[in-house]
Amino acid sequence: MKRNAVHGLSVPEFCSLIDKIKSLHESMCRDIRDSFKVTDACDVWIKGQVDRKLPFQEKHVMQQASILGNMEEHGVLKRFDMREKCDNEGLDDESKNDVPAVVEFGAGRGYLTQLLADCYGINRVFLVERKSYKLKADRSLRQKESLLLERLRIDIEDLNLQAVESLRGSPFLAIGKHLCGPATDLTLRCCLSERNINGDVQKCPIQGLAIATCCHHLCQWKHYINKKYFLNLGIKKEEFHAITWFTSWAVDADHGSDLSDVKDPRSHLPNIEKEEDGEDVTPVKDIIRKMEAVERAVLGFMCKQIIDIGRLMWLKERRLDAQLVKYVPPSISPENHLLIAKRET
Repeated sequence: MKRNAVHGLSVPEFCSLIDKIKSLHESMCRDIRDSFKVTDACDVWIKGQVDRKLPFQEKHVMQQASILGNMEEHGVLKRFDMREKCDNEGLDDESKNDVPAVVEFGAGRGYLTQLLADCYGINRVFLVERKSYKLKADRSLRQKESLLLERLRIDIEDLNLQAVESLRGSPFLAIGKHLCGPATDLTLRCCLSERNINGDVQKCPIQGLAIATCCHHLCQWKHYINKKYFLNLGIKKEEFHAITWFTSWAVDADHGSDLSDVKDPRSHLPNIEKEEDGEDVTPVKDIIRKMEAVERAVLGFMCKQIIDIGRLMWLKERRLDAQLVKYVPPSISPENHLLIAKRET
């Protein structure tokens, strides 16, 4: 549907949209920095000193470790050694209050939480996932005596954190790795919705969040968290859907070589001459077909960043100290945007 809508644009409309994307990217996306952070806290996983029965791939470990490293650098996550805080009867009340609970959205098998539990000493975990998975990390997590684990099998859209009795009123961190498309927006809304904060973010129990976004081509206007941002830029629903479709091009090219030039993406975009009204024009789909893969990929990355900047601005409007960073090189994963935020003190 989105592709057909783009192909149905006139050449002047298509060119105008490309110009608008280039202009918005240049003015709004300058401060997205590279932030590949792997701390020594994750050495047990990085150096392969974990139970080899746990199924994992190195590239996923590097992504998970950098998410946690960025959380630590941003002050969202602290290191806790729960072995020093346990007595014979378990954790005391003071220790429980020191360490916030962690809610992992779109948890899948739960290996981001596994890394977090192994390296940072958390004691309460809630895994939110609508599907059932085999080879989950749950068995290993439940073997940790100081860790309380609860799975919430529910769609994020339907989740009300206030209704989770064991979490109600407790400070928590929200995390998610590769929350596809609208799942990122649904997670932000779930954590910071009006029913949770009653109009005052300082009363919200969330202490911080780290969400690795992905699959922007699946984003939907009805779920997007900051429609006002796009509308104020003169971008309506139809153009938003076109922008989301362009993001699928970001994963088309060879990320080990060509995309090193993404730092100056404008140099790769084609110069498309606008036709005057009334003349025969080349269909937009033919113009797209003639674009080089790297040209499409650069445009796709521009659109991804524009979408995520809107989410970043939404967090800042709620008085959170928030950043958008590239948490791994594209050679590890082209889906490398991380939204990270904490409550301002």
